[in-house]
Amino acid sequence: MKNRLFSLTLFLTILFFGITGYHFLTGWHPIIMMFIAIVIGVLIHAVTYAVFNVLGKGLKQISLQTITAVLSAIFVFTVLKYFGFGWPTLFYSGVIALGILLCIAVYRFQKKRNFLSSFFLIVMALSAVYIFYELASSGADPYESEIPLAFAQEDSFPPDTEPLQNPAAAGPFSVQTFTYGNGTDEQREEFSTGVTYKTNTVDGTWLIPDWKDKKKKWRESYWGFGAENFPLNGRVYMPKGDGPFPLTLIVHGNHSMIDYSDDGYGYLGNLLASRGIIAVSVDENFLNGHWSGDFRGKEMPARAWLLLKHLEQWRNWNNEDNHELAQKVDMENIMLVGHSRGGEAVSIAAAYNPLPYFPDQASEKFDFNFNIKGVVALAPTDYRYDRKIVLNNINFLSIQGSYDSDEVSFWGMRPYRRLQYTDSISRFKSGVYIHHANHGQFNSTWGNSDFGAPSKWLLNLNPLLKEEQQQEAAKVFISAFAEASLKDHQEFRSVFKNVSVAKQWLPVEHYLTSFESSNFHAIANFEDDLDITTAIDATKIQATNIALWKEENLPTRDEGSQENNAVILGWDYENAMNSSDKGMYEMMLSADDSIPFLTNSSLQFTLGAGNHEWLDVNLTDAQKEAKSDDDDKREVPQLDFTVQLTDNNGQTIALKVSEIKGITKPLKTRFTKFKFLDKDMIGNDWEVQLQTYHFPMKTLSNLNPEFNLESISSIKFIFDQTDYGVVVLDEIGVSGD
Repeated sequence: MKNRLFSLTLFLTILFFGITGYHFLTGWHPIIMMFIAIVIGVLIHAVTYAVFNVLGKGLKQISLQTITAVLSAIFVFTVLKYFGFGWPTLFYSGVIALGILLCIAVYRFQKKRNFLSSFFLIVMALSAVYIFYELASSGADPYESEIPLAFAQEDSFPPDTEPLQNPAAAGPFSVQTFTYGNGTDEQREEFSTGVTYKTNTVDGTWLIPDWKDKKKKWRESYWGFGAENFPLNGRVYMPKGDGPFPLTLIVHGNHSMIDYSDDGYGYLGNLLASRGIIAVSVDENFLNGHWSGDFRGKEMPARAWLLLKHLEQWRNWNNEDNHELAQKVDMENIMLVGHSRGGEAVSIAAAYNPLPYFPDQASEKFDFNFNIKGVVALAPTDYRYDRKIVLNNINFLSIQGSYDSDEVSFWGMRPYRRLQYTDSISRFKSGVYIHHANHGQFNSTWGNSDFGAPSKWLLNLNPLLKEEQQQEAAKVFISAFAEASLKDHQEFRSVFKNVSVAKQWLPVEHYLTSFESSNFHAIANFEDDLDITTAIDATKIQATNIALWKEENLPTRDEGSQENNAVILGWDYENAMNSSDKGMYEMMLSADDSIPFLTNSSLQFTLGAGNHEWLDVNLTDAQKEAKSDDDDKREVPQLDFTVQLTDNNGQTIALKVSEIKGITKPLKTRFTKFKFLDKDMIGNDWEVQLQTYHFPMKTLSNLNPEFNLESISSIKFIFDQTDYGVVVLDEIGVSGD
């Protein structure tokens, strides 16, 4: 019977493998492919039968109790995985298998103490100790020695700016704190009997149709209210004085709804209030995730709309003659700050602000029209809402950590690039990438782990900035942004143009800053067409002695899209036939262009290090064969190159990039304690991040008094400082400030 069953299953193997092989197109004859596939199938079938036959004979020696104990353990832990043990399946299965094998080893050793049982027990025990040791450790930074110490290189030409005071230093105002809300919160005293000012509830049912079923049942059971009567709850940090003061709303992101998040921004609220800005941390915890469900981004309109309703409440108080808060607020100067999903919500709120109707349901009218001067997105999402938000005529800042294991890419640079300036008012936008900063430490209650237990045990926490360091960096950048946006202290823009002006106030770390003012005139942004020899305004491009030249959309570390095209340039004189000819990338400007190269302007571009291994794709087969193993392990060079301008008379001026700002090596990360898990849980160990370089025309013109700024004919990037390298270049143009 067993042989007959084997023959029948072998027949099925031959049939299905034969069909697959016959239709598997390789260029060989289908009959040959069918024969090869049948041979492979028969071999697999025979080997598998033999292995299971041996195992089956071995199982006869094992008691029924042993088999059922192992199978029940496997079933139990499979159910546990299904219900949310958050480890990757492969790693989880391996650890559980190790645990079961350890139990078997102990059992065997107790039954029969011989060499094999002792050896088996020792191996299993040592393996278990190793796993537990790694899980209990804080991890390590394997890339610590790959890049030079931050701020180690002094700028030869520091930014021409007025001396700054530390924007993170406490200001002259004393701070008073209080809360407001509807006064009936069943879970939180500060928003029930503890409120100083009472607010009405608002009906948000039309904004969050997913408020239903068990999400509705359990939330309303816990909070005591539903979507038809959302509260307006806020923690206020107010400067003492007559005012009026600018107003900033701060909103948290998604976290467990019963682990309240709104109290985590007191470090920002107290700082801003001490510097003369009212700060309000808004409570939207009732929209956050819970064991009963997460709205998965469908709540984003509600998050944004509630912010505007808070502003509406402040406008009402401000205009109410007999109210204690009357005329306290400068409603012409408003800023929104959001973290995580809140970072996407603030952009949505700014986009909703001027609209006459809710875009997802036009029967709902809007009447907000606040003067929102600035938006700050801390480690934001940019994919939860099903509409792509394009902001207009607003100051914008986004901050991201390289060790953010929740939002693993700098999504805030996508709305940064979509933002448009269409009027003549001076504004700016900036992005700040902080190495070794994570997601949660921007909130003082979330902690240093971006995952909850048990997934948090896998995270590599050792490389992270300390919480106080990460928050100090946030204070420097957010306060500088507020000073420039709300108080028109334009000198604070220099912090974002060249971060070295703030290095005495920042933790010693790598910061990549992008900056663009509203009067930026683009020469090339590589978004316009497929022709790599042309750019904006009839600019022509040519490259010579370049090993790698292409334009492409930059990927994120998890193979998503940064929604940004850039040019990638590589040179490799070590593998070139004539290494004396230096690579050059030249932009030839049209004589008809009205590019505003003035004494007070700057040549500006964004730049980042690429991966020198990308050069290998352009090697010939002979060159690849000639390469030794050592060639594959070439060190990442400290990149540098020369930027040269030429005028219509042939006069030139040139400056090395390093004389303005060093080119930071790729900022690699190890998110987990086990390297093989990073690819599965996070993605690649780095992604291209650009930073902005400003070459002041005043500085450049001093190098050659004969040079005519008003007749520049070409911009050359000459790769003359290293034997090989790859750079990513983008957003070349002229900035007036």
